[in-house]
Amino acid sequence: MPPEVPYPRPLLTPLVHFSAPVSPVNNKYFRGNKKMKIPGKKMIILLVFIITSLSILRLLKLAITTSPSPPSSTLLSTLQNICSSTSPSCSYTPSYSPGTSTNLPNASALTKKEFKFLSNLITSKAPCNLLIFGLDPQYIELSKANAEGITVFLEDDSNKINAVKRKSNRTQIYKVDYQRPAKDAYKLLKHARQNPACAPRSELLPSSKCKLTLKDLPQEVFKHKWDVIVVDGPRGDMLEAPGRMSTIYTASMLARNGETTNVVVHDVDRTIEKWFSWEFLCEENLVSSKGKLWNFRLTGQSNLTRFCPAETFSE
Repeated sequence: MPPEVPYPRPLLTPLVHFSAPVSPVNNKYFRGNKKMKIPGKKMIILLVFIITSLSILRLLKLAITTSPSPPSSTLLSTLQNICSSTSPSCSYTPSYSPGTSTNLPNASALTKKEFKFLSNLITSKAPCNLLIFGLDPQYIELSKANAEGITVFLEDDSNKINAVKRKSNRTQIYKVDYQRPAKDAYKLLKHARQNPACAPRSELLPSSKCKLTLKDLPQEVFKHKWDVIVVDGPRGDMLEAPGRMSTIYTASMLARNGETTNVVVHDVDRTIEKWFSWEFLCEENLVSSKGKLWNFRLTGQSNLTRFCPAETFSE
């Protein structure tokens, strides 16, 4: 057997050093010190995309603010679950005395923008027939814009009526009594949907058997065809106080007995005002809004069997 010979090691190391291959991607995008440039056309397209996105977001915000009406079942369940007097969340409920003002500040007073909105509407119609549910100094000022027309106020608060000093032959203020408290909203809406007597036949309003009808109003209310009707009364901010269910319903009936009538409802941020407006004035008739005011435009129609299209409110 040949003797073992140790494996000779090289005395010199290679002079060539190998490094990891450079990625072609790195060579492509990071070669030298050149900076990436965006062509002018691409920059314009990018700006147009950003502006369009902001516009769409703004439109979505406006759409959410107008809060389109949900299905009928949602409306009924919402009203049915309105805070009751026995609920812990209603532990503080100011006492209500019919015919007198509460000591609470009037949270439903018109803002400057709302007042301007109503003033512009009345001025554009003047001289006209103007009916207002409610009586506040702001509305007395608004009636001045209709000095040559007919203005009728309907108010249940004797103190407010007595506080008015300026009266004229063309501006009348009547004391009315509202019998339906706000807590009955759900029962009244259910009654209106199930009772044919509540159908929109305005010529039968004074003798209607519908529980929502205000039948004891002055005859002057039924005699005129109204150009503008404002619903800002009764106060309706307490469970035991009269709610605006009947005033919104009656306003819708009177409007359908005219030619073209604008019905303006205040405090639509509250459940009753919002849902009864959708039910009897209809989303399709909403033409404008400002703050807590919704402005509906209704045209006189006869032989109607329901207030709003069937697709809007399904039973």
